[in-house]
Amino acid sequence: MKNTILAILFCTIGQIGLSQNYVPSIKNNTELNYICKLHGQTRPLTLTIKMDKDTLVLNLVTRGVKSNIVISQKALKNGNALSFNQGEYSEVLVLKPTETFFMISQSAYQDLLKNKKFIYNNTTYVLDEKVEKSSVAVDGKSVDAFHVIAQIDKTEMWIIKNPDFPLICKITENPLEINFTLVKIADK
Repeated sequence: MKNTILAILFCTIGQIGLSQNYVPSIKNNTELNYICKLHGQTRPLTLTIKMDKDTLVLNLVTRGVKSNIVISQKALKNGNALSFNQGEYSEVLVLKPTETFFMISQSAYQDLLKNKKFIYNNTTYVLDEKVEKSSVAVDGKSVDAFHVIAQIDKTEMWIIKNPDFPLICKITENPLEINFTLVKIADK
């Protein structure tokens, strides 16, 4: 009887440990590896994080394109638009003070927490609270993420639960046909 109770206890503790999602740490020199589906083509895309007090620079590399995407502190805090530019037009691309890239702003994240929705690119995204849809795996690990759905089309996004760096780890059904999935995070 004692062995049965101990076995059940260990199985329960093990299951709790397995079911917990993790929130990846994003810092200077973190490398984010995505698989992007762009207008019917599939390609890898790597973003390397470069942070300083005034800006966030994402060093983008994909199929012969290298670009530095510059996001201002103003956009990181209060941006309301997602840039889908893939860096093909400039070695250095400075985004508008309202634009972010592969992430939402901290204020949009707070709106999501407080109101269960946020507005980006004039589109309202609503939190989908279904448990089975809120999980996404990165590098074989389940990541703690919010799942949101656009109210104007079928776009779905998964956003890592990190108030300082609300990274988009997956987009599907984007009418612009730019969908991506984060597959690996590495510290360099």
